[in-house]
Amino acid sequence: MPKSAIKYPRSTKMPPRDIPSGKPKVRNPSPKVKAGTKAKTGPVKTRSIAEIKKALHPRNAHINGYDFNALIKAFHRLNAFVRQTPFGGLSIDFADPEAVKALNTALLKYHYGIDFWDIPKGALCPPIPGRVDYLHYLADLLVEGDSSLAMEHVSVLDIGTGANGIYPILGCQVYGWHFVASDINSHSLANVQRIVERNPALQGRLSLRLQVDEKSVFKGIIQPQERFELTLCNPPFHASLAEAAQGSQRKVRNLQLNSGRTVKAASKLNFGGQGAELWCKGGEQQFLATMINESQAFADQCLWFTSLVSKKENLKPCYQALAKLAVDTVKTIEMQQGNKITRVLAWSFHSAAKRQSWRTEHLNIQKQA
Repeated sequence: MPKSAIKYPRSTKMPPRDIPSGKPKVRNPSPKVKAGTKAKTGPVKTRSIAEIKKALHPRNAHINGYDFNALIKAFHRLNAFVRQTPFGGLSIDFADPEAVKALNTALLKYHYGIDFWDIPKGALCPPIPGRVDYLHYLADLLVEGDSSLAMEHVSVLDIGTGANGIYPILGCQVYGWHFVASDINSHSLANVQRIVERNPALQGRLSLRLQVDEKSVFKGIIQPQERFELTLCNPPFHASLAEAAQGSQRKVRNLQLNSGRTVKAASKLNFGGQGAELWCKGGEQQFLATMINESQAFADQCLWFTSLVSKKENLKPCYQALAKLAVDTVKTIEMQQGNKITRVLAWSFHSAAKRQSWRTEHLNIQKQA
């Protein structure tokens, strides 16, 4: 009997016990959205949740906000951080790193069946809705309208996974993808390994690799004869430690304005990531330039290369660099969460016909039966 295709992820409204371990299930898939377009969403339902505003991908489990009552049941320690808003809903203080960490732990447990997740003090604590949005758009990019792919056979490379390992965790649980995750920080990889060891659903689907050359992206990571359908990356966007500190201070000020309280000095030090998670020499622009230049050497081994681009002004030099290479297709996908806009830059050295042949050879449901 052939395996059933994993077309799109489940609608993640049920508790983790209804999620088969390591076998993400299709449940009420939302309408497809072409890659390169903004997701159109309906109005947010009025209920006791914190709104996540407009433009999340229609398959995003968080499109209607956070159900704090359900999250507290899944992870009781979240209750200590939840408070009522002036508008009658429930929320947390997003300026408090411990509160954000507790929220993430609850989201991962309730929606994605992750029993254990932890990060070192001061490490980047990623917003789950935005991170999973990236993966939904990559799924659309990959299938190109073909809903019969064996998605559980997709291989993905995560560049700079950090201590949180969020993209592999979400990609494994939502789509059943297999991941190689790299980082230049051995302590970050050790923390991700600890997460894997305590979550059976991730075991055998996520391997970790240390990048020993901080000037390289793909070199030393992609091995001969290795194949990836997708690469993804959330590059460090600051060019120096001082610039990163200024960026963190701006975030703190914005949170203070939104929360109406002063953030403690200790919270400032613990907010928003550290080291290579936030900055590298030359910042986002140089990191992207290196990634694009190195991608040509691995053109035959990767179907799609992708990266987030936080600064809009960095797109133009990327387009110019890609124009100098034998790139067949370049796409820019805009994502928005509230007032924050970011972009996914995607490029492939394969023509549409070759991409179809790749999918038929490696991901066709009949061939994988």
